[in-house]
Amino acid sequence: MSALNRYNDENALIGVKETPVGKSTKKAFDPQAFLAKVGAGKAILKFERSQHVFTQGDVADAVFYIQKGRVKLTVVSEQGKEAVVGILEPGQFFGEGCLNGHPLRIATATAVEECMITSISKEAMIHTVQSEPKFSELFMAYLLTRNSRIEEDLIDQLFNSSEKRLARLLLLLAHFGTESTTQPILIDISQETLAEMIGTTRSRVSFFMNKFRKLGLISYNGKIEVHNSLLDAVLHEKPEIERDDDL
Repeated sequence: MSALNRYNDENALIGVKETPVGKSTKKAFDPQAFLAKVGAGKAILKFERSQHVFTQGDVADAVFYIQKGRVKLTVVSEQGKEAVVGILEPGQFFGEGCLNGHPLRIATATAVEECMITSISKEAMIHTVQSEPKFSELFMAYLLTRNSRIEEDLIDQLFNSSEKRLARLLLLLAHFGTESTTQPILIDISQETLAEMIGTTRSRVSFFMNKFRKLGLISYNGKIEVHNSLLDAVLHEKPEIERDDDL
């Protein structure tokens, strides 16, 4: 090789950087960006208030993620009795039972306000969980949190009075923290729905709500506002909240 050619070859490499060993040029996976965009096996759906996302008995072939709005899950027994088993908020998944071999939906999902929801096919969900560790971490964190909530709800149902169950539910719906003094429940929720969620009658919920209001534990100002005193009553077993059910 001539000196001129060798000079040209060497200078052609000036400014060229080698890719470090062990580092991939693949763009980092962003779980939130993945959930917010349409793609293979994904769709962005909009639902109006009271519109069903799916109904009990439908084919279970997709997982859903709430971007905006809230969704109510209800179950109807063979005898026709309906129960509200949860109200889901932005950042939560639902319909994941299809990943566990459930061929049909075991509950009905209904928008309680205008919603924007990402639908992810079963196949796309399985592929993403297996291939993207960050998404897998996000989904696993959701499952663990939901499992803890289910265990707490079961303990609450087994050992607490309907009055204390209502107090706990109001605190959960208000996302109450120990540093807050008053926190509104942003969702428009009826006393009938509250009764279905804690396993009692609407008349009992009405009685307890009036009692809480008279005691200054909650107030109504267009929406329900939960006061710090309700949290204090629940945490410290104050006599304002009865422990034994008097149904």
